[in-house]
Amino acid sequence: MQKKMIAIIAAIVVLFVALFVVINYKNSKALENNPYGTDDLEQATIDQLKDPNYGNQILPDDLIEKVESGESVTVYYYSPTCSFCKATTPYLVPLAEEMDVDMKKLNLLEFARDVQMFGIQSTPTLVHYEDGKEVVRLEGQQTEEVYEAFFEEYVLN
Repeated sequence: MQKKMIAIIAAIVVLFVALFVVINYKNSKALENNPYGTDDLEQATIDQLKDPNYGNQILPDDLIEKVESGESVTVYYYSPTCSFCKATTPYLVPLAEEMDVDMKKLNLLEFARDVQMFGIQSTPTLVHYEDGKEVVRLEGQQTEEVYEAFFEEYVLN
């Protein structure tokens, strides 16, 4: 009986070790050439690396540089753990692409502290900047029609 219990415990330990190795291997493959420039990412971010809806990332330093230089930039602030972002992204990203809007994405799960100066309080948030300042902001999940009107009025004018 005792040998049987030891064998079962050993099998469970081997399974957990194997699972750990497989997950680490999968994550290391996903992290190769990632747009964040670091291997120290949250699992929710790693899970989105291959999703085309989360391409076109902008890093905080690049965003700050663009805004301070007066460049026009539209930024979708999101978090991979935000349920509203998960619902919004699948229709917002294709809409931006269809309307030929270069919408940058900034992952707040990874970079919230780095962009505090922009005052993002919730996700999702869509902001358009021009001439070094914020022009307009949409906070929270909106309908596709609201995003389309946002792009037409503020980004494509």
